Amino acid sequence: MKLYYSPGASSLAPRIIAFEAGLNIEYDKVDLKTQTTASGRSFSRINPKGDVPALALPSGEILAEVPVILEYLADQAPSAQLLPNLGSWERYQVKEWLDFTGSELHKGFDPLWEAPQLPKARELAVCHLRKRIAYVDQCLRGQLYLTGQRFTVADAYCYTILSWARFHRIDLTGHGMVLEYMRRITDRPMVRRALQSEGLPIAA
Repeated sequence: MKLYYSPGASSLAPRIIAFEAGLNIEYDKVDLKTQTTASGRSFSRINPKGDVPALALPSGEILAEVPVILEYLADQAPSAQLLPNLGSWERYQVKEWLDFTGSELHKGFDPLWEAPQLPKARELAVCHLRKRIAYVDQCLRGQLYLTGQRFTVADAYCYTILSWARFHRIDLTGHGMVLEYMRRITDRPMVRRALQSEGLPIAA
């Protein structure tokens, strides 16, 4: 398998899961502006959507959405227990968090990547995100991870997206549970390895 990624993008989540699962994956960095890969290929031909991540399977097929890539990778290494059994209530809880992260957090950051940006537009986007982050903070009370005491693919995705708050100068000090959560995940050896592999700072 080969994961097409861009440092610090949502593709960090699949890398974390690949490392946690002990999967042997090749990595190819993508320049999103030129749509070319470090190996010299046209990324737009690999993934016409133009976004990372994209996971090339041994069969030649391509998966190109974060939640399904995470689910696929976790299913390749069930012993790592990164995703509950198919059909279980716990699995649906993880999938609910994957959907929430994708639709409310990941997409919530979209307006902040636009430049130039009007101050009012930024204010509205940050306000929307703060409400969603407050919800995550509330759900984390009394538990280590999103669905309880075990790290899952949902945590890899949520952690990756919430890490963008630092880039966009969104202060999380009012969300103590989220800050503890981010530090807890950053301290995981495979998460630190993933951050180092992409040249990212190791800090929550």
